Amino acid sequence: MRNKANNIKDDLVSGAEVETAIEQKLDEVAVLLSAYPLDQEKLKYFQQKFNNTLQSCSTGNEAIEAFKVIDNKEDASRDELLNEFSTLLLSNKVDSKAAGKYLRAKRINNFVLIMIALTMITLGLAMIVIPAPPYFEMFTIYYFTANDGVTLMDVISCIIILIGIYLLVRTLYNEPFSTKTHE
Repeated sequence: MRNKANNIKDDLVSGAEVETAIEQKLDEVAVLLSAYPLDQEKLKYFQQKFNNTLQSCSTGNEAIEAFKVIDNKEDASRDELLNEFSTLLLSNKVDSKAAGKYLRAKRINNFVLIMIALTMITLGLAMIVIPAPPYFEMFTIYYFTANDGVTLMDVISCIIILIGIYLLVRTLYNEPFSTKTHE
């Protein structure tokens, strides 16, 4: 099985004749399937495997995203997951360079989200602490004294702070890998 996969890969690497090689291999599969009668379950399995392979033939971040399909299969056995994983590895060109780009993009994304969250928290606290002009203090919701109370501006500031805290917590405690266990 491994030698056949290597032969197919060697055929495809040859250069500009990739489409012709794919067409030839598809014709071979069609002849093989027409010569051997299969039941509906096997046909559905082969069709699903072929569709998954076609969908996962992509480059860059899309290639890495294809591997997340395995995490969604809770009822699959370990053998099925291993077969699916090996199919994905054969059909996607994922190397350390592509994985490094994906991880770098993910880190930059997390850094930007942390900066946005900290900015929102700081802005919300500044809106509460720094006195605003009277025309900017829309109206007072609850009076502590005749001249002081909780204004609509304070409520909006608290909402901004809570959104910033939510973004910060979501970014810091985002689990990159699934913790699901398959039995």
